[in-house]
Amino acid sequence: MTNHNQYVVDRISAHESWRMFHIMAEFVEGFDALAQYHPAVSIFGSTRAKPEDEVYQRAERIGQLLAENGFSVITGGGPGVMEAANKGASSAGGKSIGLNIELPLEQKPNPYANITLKYRYFFVRKVMFVKYAVAYIILPGGFGTMDELFESVTLIQTHKIKPFPVILVGSNYWKGLLDWIKEVVVKEGRVSQEELGIFQLIDDPEEIVKTIKKTVIL
Repeated sequence: MTNHNQYVVDRISAHESWRMFHIMAEFVEGFDALAQYHPAVSIFGSTRAKPEDEVYQRAERIGQLLAENGFSVITGGGPGVMEAANKGASSAGGKSIGLNIELPLEQKPNPYANITLKYRYFFVRKVMFVKYAVAYIILPGGFGTMDELFESVTLIQTHKIKPFPVILVGSNYWKGLLDWIKEVVVKEGRVSQEELGIFQLIDDPEEIVKTIKKTVIL
């Protein structure tokens, strides 16, 4: 190996070592910050929802009710559904937490998260969402929202985490996906009928909070 090649290898190795320390630092900061906000509910949904949209208003109401019932609210800290849920929790005097992610097109933290943490790495942030949650609430959203949905279902399915409520909100939005899972995935034996019980579909904010309270000792 030439001296130049060895230099390149050493530089890459040093860079990867410092990256490891940065990842560890994000984990430690998250663990220290979030442990005090139990019980918390993680809420997911589209960044593109506007205040006049029904999904935004429903997320805001859910955040408000959760805070009024003693739950901290965790979101991704950005706009849309995240902003709405943080706004609802904050308006009720609750702990409104935003786990913001650094992106090439900067995602600005919404102004309603009264506790904000910043993450460089998606996978560290995803651990924080699930580690401190007693429930997931999934409102209409895109790829990121579906990623969080299916990751949580998979972790429960494989017994990597204790079961908790995974609640889909928006019957019309999720109907096509749920029909496909039932009519194709289950019928072909890829998922069992019992495993469909990992998540449930509830539209009413009051009923959502009642469902979560049944499984959590405050």
